[in-house]
Amino acid sequence: MPRFSVILPCFKVQGFLRECLDSVLDQSYRDIEVVAVDDCSPDGSGAILDEYAARDDRVRVLHLEENVGLGRARNAGLPHATGDYLLFLDSDDTLTPGALRAMADRLAETDDPDVLVFDYARTYWWGGTRRNALARVLAEAGDGTFTAAGHPEILDLLMVVWNKAYRRDFVEREGFTFPPGYYEDTPWTFPVMFSAGRIAALDRICLNYRQRRQGNILSTTSRKHFDVHAQYERVFAFLDARPELARWRPFLHTKMGEHCLDILSKPDRLPPSDKAEFFRRTAEMFRAYRPEGAEVPAELRVLEGGHTAYRLRRRSGRAGRELERRARQARDVVAARAGRARSAVHTRRPLDPDLAVYSAFSHRGVLGDPAAVHRKAREIAPHLRGVWVVRDEEDVPLLPPDTEHVILGSPAYRRVTERATFFVNNVNWPGAVAKRPGSVHIHTHQGTPLKYMGVDLLGRPGARHGLDVPQMLRRADRWDHSLVAGRYAERVWERAYPCHFASARTGSPRNDVLVNAGPEDGLRVRERLGVPEGHTVVLYAPTRREYRRGGHVDRIDLARLAADLGDGHTLVVRLHPSLATGPARGMGLSELHRRGVLVDATDAPHVEELMLASDLLITDYSALMFDYVLLDRPVVVHADDWPAYTASRGAYFDITAEAPGHVSRSYRELAWLLDSGAWRDEEAARLRSAFRARFCEYEDGRAAERVVRTLMLGERMPEPEPLAVPGARSLPAHHDLLTSS
Repeated sequence: MPRFSVILPCFKVQGFLRECLDSVLDQSYRDIEVVAVDDCSPDGSGAILDEYAARDDRVRVLHLEENVGLGRARNAGLPHATGDYLLFLDSDDTLTPGALRAMADRLAETDDPDVLVFDYARTYWWGGTRRNALARVLAEAGDGTFTAAGHPEILDLLMVVWNKAYRRDFVEREGFTFPPGYYEDTPWTFPVMFSAGRIAALDRICLNYRQRRQGNILSTTSRKHFDVHAQYERVFAFLDARPELARWRPFLHTKMGEHCLDILSKPDRLPPSDKAEFFRRTAEMFRAYRPEGAEVPAELRVLEGGHTAYRLRRRSGRAGRELERRARQARDVVAARAGRARSAVHTRRPLDPDLAVYSAFSHRGVLGDPAAVHRKAREIAPHLRGVWVVRDEEDVPLLPPDTEHVILGSPAYRRVTERATFFVNNVNWPGAVAKRPGSVHIHTHQGTPLKYMGVDLLGRPGARHGLDVPQMLRRADRWDHSLVAGRYAERVWERAYPCHFASARTGSPRNDVLVNAGPEDGLRVRERLGVPEGHTVVLYAPTRREYRRGGHVDRIDLARLAADLGDGHTLVVRLHPSLATGPARGMGLSELHRRGVLVDATDAPHVEELMLASDLLITDYSALMFDYVLLDRPVVVHADDWPAYTASRGAYFDITAEAPGHVSRSYRELAWLLDSGAWRDEEAARLRSAFRARFCEYEDGRAAERVVRTLMLGERMPEPEPLAVPGARSLPAHHDLLTSS
């Protein structure tokens, strides 16, 4: 029998679930079990739970056949718990290191009380942490045990289920369960604390309470907040059934009034049209459950009057804050007028249901995923008018023929962005683009992420230098759909961008050409690059470094690599686009290209063509590897500075442990891999296949069609089925890559 049973209900938390589970299973105190309840979650949460259960026998998973809500999901886990103590952990929160050991020691010290109350800290999406403001209550509780009557201040703490450990036989004896509803913690925590004969306190932060930017149920504007009334009625009914606890009625009456008025005061809880009704319902309950002779606290006397009087009092209390708000408005008057002008235009000009606006890589041309979507839309939905946004007139000659375009910031740009129904981009639109009701914003991203993105950059000051992450998220709030290549990417994007979008399991449109390509596609690109017939093409694609000003670090001596490759080989180099105009090419790359030692393809607009033309990819940490494996051609990961890279930028997993091919940590190792032929051995093929299966499961070659049909035309298409790994294409098979090492 374990000491702790951690009951973990899960619903749509795939972006946080691994962190939560790791925080429990990596604890130094290991005498635990995890009873995880998949509440019929529509995302990948259930699969994550099964994955953890397969490798740790302390995890048991219960998959519910229908979604029942948080409280009843906890109830479903209770019969499966066998531990001495129950912990209810929300699956987006985490235990702090050493928390379970501290709890176990405190329980032993206090001779197994009914309830142990511990401290928590709020952790915010932007990186801040704030301890429970009433932590002193735990310190003042003393070393021994107590009852709620003996230390009533304990009930001033947040009355939630997850900041306490409960002795299981106490819970079973009293028959405590969770009701359905929004506020299911209320009829659990009050009866538990009223009934407990022995309570202990632990003055230690044992849990990080995640403050999600969006997605918190209780911060959702809805009539469901009326549920709080029914939950307090359940607590009063509990007291009616326990005459020995009748002394708690005045306390509960006051708490109910305070809680309901707190909900009413929050701007994001109740629809404005329902606030008067909520006030009346609260006032009725307040009168109905008022104990005889009980004195009403001054701050609750508003419930003895009407809603109008309450609003007047609230209004007068806000007078000072209103003056401050108006001062801020005066400072922002120019921006406010511009916003009103845009709103007036929107009112006059309806959306055009057949107008789609495209942009890619900060308006650099017809590129990437948006380009693939645009091509497919012209093919299967020619009635959709597609307009591209470009930076300036210098970019116009680079556009394909017959490409309708507008210049960023021009009157034509403002007209199309004011009326377009569809917006397709792989970078956030500028802040001036307003999200109009009825418009559809499709965000394609720029690849499957290895390195930290979005809010995860907040803890990496160097990586986010010059980035305004909160502004980035405000712009991402406009997304309706986020395209994903697999469940891994889906989890990362939902975590990195905590916004109200739906993950679209479409695959990556830019990669359709890789999945569907034939040998002739690569040959045409080779001819254009000037690669001699029969040459083996090695594509070297390094990414930028955040730990070096300017982002460029010479990790490989390119002249040496080109010489070592020898006759019959062509080295093609593509720097990260952010380095294209910097000093990196002047450090030798341009000169080597001029002399014909290698091909500098940094300016090649379509990187997928370079992949098609190559036989081997050498990269460090570029997202290009996630696309390249679709060709089933070898990849070598050159990771000679992985510790420095992860320390500065951060990564979602260890690419050196889960690489798409062999890993080199020095040029000597790289040369040996290439010279020995190991770069294309059976182990390399196995690693490549496993990598593709994990990260590219939705890449079936129909991603662009799926985007157009499902997200733009409203048609139905099945989600992609994972493809079998195809045979290697146009890969030399009879000689080693290096002629010398």
